[in-house]
Amino acid sequence: MSYLVLARKWRPQTFTDVVGQQAVVRTLRNALTRDRVAHALLFSGVRGVGKTTLARLMAKALNCRQGEADVPCNQCESCLEIMAGNAMDLHEIDGASNRGIQEIRELKENIRFFPSKGRYKIVIIDEVHMLTPEAFNALLKTLEEPPAHVYFMFATTELHKIPITILSRCQRYELKRVSYAELVTFFAKISEAEKVAVSQRALEMIAREAEGSVRDGLSLLDQIFSFGGDEISDGDVAEVLGLVDRRIYEDLARALLAADLAACLDIFTCSQAAGMDLKRFASDLLGFFRALLIVKIKPQPEELLDLSDQELAAIQDIAAGASQETLYQYFSLLLKGSEEMQYSSRPRLALEMAFVRATQAGQVVPTSTLLARLDGLLAGVVLPQSAARPAFPSISTAEPAPSAPRTIPLAAVSPVATLPEEKMNNLNKAPISLPEQDGQSPPALTAAAPADREVTRHWEEFLRHVRARKRWMAPVLQLCTMVSEKGDELILEFATPFDCKLLQEPDNLKLLQQFAQKFFQREFRVVIRENSAQATGESENNETESLLVERRTLGNDPLVQMTTEIFGGQIGNIRPGLKV
Repeated sequence: MSYLVLARKWRPQTFTDVVGQQAVVRTLRNALTRDRVAHALLFSGVRGVGKTTLARLMAKALNCRQGEADVPCNQCESCLEIMAGNAMDLHEIDGASNRGIQEIRELKENIRFFPSKGRYKIVIIDEVHMLTPEAFNALLKTLEEPPAHVYFMFATTELHKIPITILSRCQRYELKRVSYAELVTFFAKISEAEKVAVSQRALEMIAREAEGSVRDGLSLLDQIFSFGGDEISDGDVAEVLGLVDRRIYEDLARALLAADLAACLDIFTCSQAAGMDLKRFASDLLGFFRALLIVKIKPQPEELLDLSDQELAAIQDIAAGASQETLYQYFSLLLKGSEEMQYSSRPRLALEMAFVRATQAGQVVPTSTLLARLDGLLAGVVLPQSAARPAFPSISTAEPAPSAPRTIPLAAVSPVATLPEEKMNNLNKAPISLPEQDGQSPPALTAAAPADREVTRHWEEFLRHVRARKRWMAPVLQLCTMVSEKGDELILEFATPFDCKLLQEPDNLKLLQQFAQKFFQREFRVVIRENSAQATGESENNETESLLVERRTLGNDPLVQMTTEIFGGQIGNIRPGLKV
């Protein structure tokens, strides 16, 4: 007799032999026990998860003469014929090659007659989604009201291609991918039964490559047995399947996070010399960084990752040394490089350039963390020393002299970006200050009408009140060119939209309104206006002058000045664009 492949040799012959699919198996066995089997069953799922196997088990159970209702005996004539594939009352049809209306008509004619040996006639149509629309229509009436001695069982990998009229007449069972742990255990059992010594890591590589398909995994295992004989090593599996050892990705990830470009290129070159597929390498590397992100985000990462305990521990160790933002940035850079590689005539160079960009990116610190440190700095609080990042020194919070530079709080920076870790060292220097523009002091408040003097008289006190509670807000309020009150409105006017941009943010405006109501003991509603006429002056109609004014305004913006102060840079070019 010819050799029987493992996928056929180890096909389950009872419900207890089915790998995974416990929920579906339990439902089917209860239906058999309670005599509640639907006349049409539809099994869907990816390749090799047991759709046709469960249909055949149901056929054996329904026609078995000796066993229990949910346990086929595998000894009676009906069970033996089904196992041998020559049962007269079991019609197994390939939907891909028998997809026309004529085949369905012949089937309908055949099932009109009673079974010859068993109790029921059972029709199994594999890949049922391949039937033509006319064939489906011919099957509708029979499927809805079949003869009492007929059961229909369908299997498909593409459930969405089946007409809804067919789906509504079937009891559906969606089979999931078999879990990684169950596959490893099953393959270990087979290896032991076949008397082949396979290392645990090799079994894990095969199970991962199977991607939840039992049949795919058995085919790979069969191939490995033929290659290695009685003893299989990790290297045998990697060589036969063209895989890269998982430890290669661990070493490469550590080198990338350490910004060691030379080590990255060495590891990559060695992997390519071993004959690995470039696209597969890039895909697996992305999967590894995905695992790093999941480990960093989810308290129980094993729920989303099919990894052994040893691999999970290694990934957790790598992820512990990097922030979530850093891992996300590296993943994005590698994803971009992988996509460029797909369309490049030199894919290796595209992936190597992705490594270059990743190693130059550096560690990322969230802006929220940066702003929290700066708030503490402005408040004169010495932050705790961190093992990963240096703490900021404390500074004096005394009010500067009139001739001293005007301090601009960095807590006013919008938290929408992240800064590389290497730039953080610049923030350990002296307090950030912004020189007065053109050597002039901030614009003075314009005198208001007599009725408004109550607000203007106490404006400086109000600024001190605000500074004590939200230090960055007071210097921004000092840029106000006019303050007035009109009814229940506190009106603040600014020369340019950039001066009041931060105050116009909903949270900041709400906070300012609370400060005003508490200080003035009035139900004020703060209104911020932009005095655009003052910004452009008499040259409003002159396009060139307007552009110069806009550039000057952008260059003098407190946030721009603050940024240049932080990084020790200078403004090279200003290109006005769309205002967001």
